[in-house]
Amino acid sequence: MTASNAEDTLRQDVSDQARSSRLSRLPEALPGKTPGYEVQRCLGEGSFGSVWLATETRTGRQVAIKFYTHRKGLDWSLLSREVEKLAVLYTSRNIVGLLDVGWDHEPPYFVMEYLEQGALSARLSDGALPVDDAVRIAREILHALIHAHNSGILHCDVKPANVLIDSGGSSRLGDFGQSRLTTEQSPALGTLYYMGPEQAVLDGTPDARWDVYALGALLYHMLTGSPPYRTAGNEARLRAAGALEERLEAYRGILAASPRPDAHRRRHGVDPALAQIVDGCLERDPQLRIPNAQVVLDLLDERDKSLAKRPLMILGVVGPILFLLTLLTVAAIAVPKAVATAERNLTDRALATDVVAAKILAASVQQEFDVRQKELEDVADSLVPGDEADSGELRPDLQAFLDGWHATAAQRLEEQNRTADESIFVANAVGFQVYRQPRDATIGGDFAWRDYFHGQGRELPRGTRAQPRTAPGISRAYRSSSSRQYKVAVSVPIWNRDRTRVVGVLARTINLNDLLNQWEARIRARDDAGPALPSDAVRDRFLALADLRDTPAHLLDHPWMSEQDSEELEDEQLKNRLQLTDEQTHLLRTRDRDAHYVDPLADQDPRFRGPWLAAFSPVGTSGWVAIVQELRAVAVEPVNELRNVFLRYGVLALLAFIAVFALLWMLIRRAAR
Repeated sequence: MTASNAEDTLRQDVSDQARSSRLSRLPEALPGKTPGYEVQRCLGEGSFGSVWLATETRTGRQVAIKFYTHRKGLDWSLLSREVEKLAVLYTSRNIVGLLDVGWDHEPPYFVMEYLEQGALSARLSDGALPVDDAVRIAREILHALIHAHNSGILHCDVKPANVLIDSGGSSRLGDFGQSRLTTEQSPALGTLYYMGPEQAVLDGTPDARWDVYALGALLYHMLTGSPPYRTAGNEARLRAAGALEERLEAYRGILAASPRPDAHRRRHGVDPALAQIVDGCLERDPQLRIPNAQVVLDLLDERDKSLAKRPLMILGVVGPILFLLTLLTVAAIAVPKAVATAERNLTDRALATDVVAAKILAASVQQEFDVRQKELEDVADSLVPGDEADSGELRPDLQAFLDGWHATAAQRLEEQNRTADESIFVANAVGFQVYRQPRDATIGGDFAWRDYFHGQGRELPRGTRAQPRTAPGISRAYRSSSSRQYKVAVSVPIWNRDRTRVVGVLARTINLNDLLNQWEARIRARDDAGPALPSDAVRDRFLALADLRDTPAHLLDHPWMSEQDSEELEDEQLKNRLQLTDEQTHLLRTRDRDAHYVDPLADQDPRFRGPWLAAFSPVGTSGWVAIVQELRAVAVEPVNELRNVFLRYGVLALLAFIAVFALLWMLIRRAAR
């Protein structure tokens, strides 16, 4: 077993340690002169002699001369064997070249190429090599082994000390002293940690798989910084062994009992293919090991091809993914903008429609009052009672006249699909009701405190005496004693014959809820002909009416008033429920629309929580504001459908992309294979 490098071969006993000390001291005297060469200095000393740096006098090139100073027995055969092998392999650029031989010289020598950068073992003393450098060196050594194996020569001692580096950084395989012909049966011991278990015997038959194992150990060493199985415990076990045979047995036991080396798999940059090649070379069973150097080289070539195709494969994967991410990014930016734009357009269009509806509603309400007021003025001109009206009675002929007019007016309103009067009545000059249709218990009651009688724009305390109004007008809204809903009265004064004194007030009342229902069915999303709404539902679109004259302002009509038991509330309680905030009042006074309107009753009834789209329009000079509301979610429902369409087609596009990507990946893998 060679022992030319102290860090590659362990010293197990005192004699070996003394020998190592002797080998570490370079000789001072030149072993002999060599014609044609000028020897300069000693490069090192081994088991069988020393190596010197020299210059060829004819060419000036530097060479290495190996003197065999111990030429007894095996030493001479080793010299002969190494020279023979180098002579056969001189044509390989990956093997240290043989230049000259001095057989008859004392001591014998041969001249080799001088490789300036020395042995690989020196580089490995600093630790592991870069992965690419390790693979390159392994490839160069494989070319050397293939050349040697094809020439019928097995190296049998591949290790870092026998790999030399030339000036260009290329690796050469040297020291064929342990080499064997493929036809030889004599054993050849290599170096511990670089021998397969079948080589570490005294009667082993040389095999190409020995060099494969050593190459795997060399590559493992270059990748990890240490040969496989070399640990402090294993070194101690080998040092404890005695004779050579015991050391070999201990070495075989270490390989058999130790787990498979895997430090190379944890090395960054070692891909699975390279790790498998190393594992295949280091198989302890030679039958499972990669059979020869050519197969190892072929596997490295296949790895290189795979690595060369990796950018294409990565591009085949990353390219579509980047394309998808680009599309997703564009979609993430464009789709929300498109949806937001569509939603804004829909809300703008819906609000524009609601503003028109609110203006129409306000104008219609004002027109309705104007028409009713004009009709009352015509009736009042024909209705000239005497002074006896002051006594609380109305002449029978006037009552008959009013009955006839009321019946005609009711029929006309019904034919025109207009809101019917809740009542018509006459109050005398002091506020007592002297006529009512339909008749009820309010006849004879004192209503001088009502705004419809005195026209002061406010309700007076009950029992207050006031003068009758002298001009037509619309009263402030007040609650009906029967329906408990808000209503208003259109009132006109009744003058005596010479129009010098107001002798009474003629009025007709209308429930505001009934008035708004006249138009609500025409503009709401679900009219009365549609499906019935559940009890806990709220209409998508409805009308409301607010009175801004009071402080605080409040609602006069709202669907909540007819759908709740508002009639059970006292006037002040109901007014508080319908009260508007200052912010809402300011909004109704200053703007004609709001895209995020908060219903005043949202806190009291969850069905009216928004946001809502709302449009506002003042009703003439009454101080009222007509409100058209619709649920924002319903108004923008087409946008939600659009969003769902985007989502559905996005999912379909993603599934299609995955299918195409899988097909593309299969094609790329097939092309890569």
